[in-house]
Amino acid sequence: MNFQALAEQATAFVTTYTINILGALLIFLVGKWLARKLVALLRKLMEKQEVDETLIRFLDKIVLYTLMVVVLMAAADRLGVNTNSFLTILGAAGLAVGLALKDSLGNFASGVLLVFFRPFKIGDAVTAGGVTGKVEAISIFNTTFLTFDNQRMIVPNGQITNGVITNINANPTRRLDLVFGISYGDNILTAKAIFKNILEADSRILDEPAPLIVVSELADSSVNFFVRPWVQTEEYWAVKFDLTEKIKIALEEAGITIPFPQTDIHLHQEEK
Repeated sequence: MNFQALAEQATAFVTTYTINILGALLIFLVGKWLARKLVALLRKLMEKQEVDETLIRFLDKIVLYTLMVVVLMAAADRLGVNTNSFLTILGAAGLAVGLALKDSLGNFASGVLLVFFRPFKIGDAVTAGGVTGKVEAISIFNTTFLTFDNQRMIVPNGQITNGVITNINANPTRRLDLVFGISYGDNILTAKAIFKNILEADSRILDEPAPLIVVSELADSSVNFFVRPWVQTEEYWAVKFDLTEKIKIALEEAGITIPFPQTDIHLHQEEK
C-alpha cells in the first residue's frame, strides 16, 4: 500500500468521523433544546391546571432526565456506539431500583393521584389513613395532618388512597344527628315542643333543609327522639355542644326524666 492510498484512507476516516461527531453534537444540542422546551410546555400546562408545585418540580426533573437519556443514546448511536448493551444494563438497573423502592414508588403514585383528583386540599378537615385532622401539607410521598389536639401526623400517601377518605368539610352545610331519650311516663308532645322551641331560638340552625324531630325508637327503658337540624359546617361542633346542653337543661326544668339503662331483678323465694 503506497503513501497516497494510506493518506486517502486516513482522510476518509477523519472526514467520516468528523461528520459523525458533528452529527452527534448537533443531535445533542437540538435534542437538549427540544427537551427543555417540552418540559417548559409541560410545566405551563400543569400550572394552568393548578397542580401542586412539588409535583410539578418532580415531574419536570423526571421528564427532562428521561428525554436527555433518549438524546444521549441517539447521539451515541450517531457516533457508531452499540447502544443495545447499554439498554440492557439500563433496563436491569431500572428493574432492580423499582423492586427496591416499590413502597416508595407506590406512595409516589398515590401522591400523584391525590394531587390530580383532589379528594381534599390543604386546610380541609379529613379522616384518611387512620388519622382525623386538618390537612397541613400534601407532598409526593406523604401527607401531613394536624390533629384537633395539635399533633402533627405524617401519613404515607399509599395508606391514604388504599382506604376510605372522608372529607369532613367538603360541603358548606352538615346535619347534626342528636338522640335524646325520655321516660315512658313523660308526654311525647311536650318533649317535641321543647326540642322545636330550642331549635327555633338558635339563629345558627338553617331553615332549609328543615330540622327533623321524630320519635325514632321505643327502647327498653326510654322513648328515643331523633333531633336533626342542619348547620353551617364550620359551626357544627359549637352548635352540637350547645344544643346538647340546652336540651338537657330544658327537659329537666319541664320535669321530664332522661332515663338511664336499668334492669329489674325479681327474686322468688321457694317454699320448703
